[in-house]
Amino acid sequence: MAAEITREELEAKMERGDEFVLVEALSRAHYESSHLPGAINLPYEFIDEVAEVLPDKEAEIVVYCMNRGCSASREEARELEEMGYARVLHYAEGKQGWMRAGLPVEGKHHSGRVRR
Repeated sequence: MAAEITREELEAKMERGDEFVLVEALSRAHYESSHLPGAINLPYEFIDEVAEVLPDKEAEIVVYCMNRGCSASREEARELEEMGYARVLHYAEGKQGWMRAGLPVEGKHHSGRVRR
């Protein structure tokens, strides 16, 4: 099971400019509406296409979805580990936790910081 990363840890990784791949496990429509800065979209149902999107199995990957109740990112993290990705982290608070903290998202329906 993938280790969990907290919002504070994820935010610090971004601020430091750490090298990692941030993956949203939700549908393309959800992703296009709003996503964490720099995230790529790999909906859980398209996990089979992961090799094209994430060719480096040694890369650090952080997977998230909507919130703790959403299982897509948990399942995707598990699948990635089973496929041999060695450094998978799960951001369980997801997009809602990020936005509730007033942190910025990208996408059609959000620009800049979300008001609390």
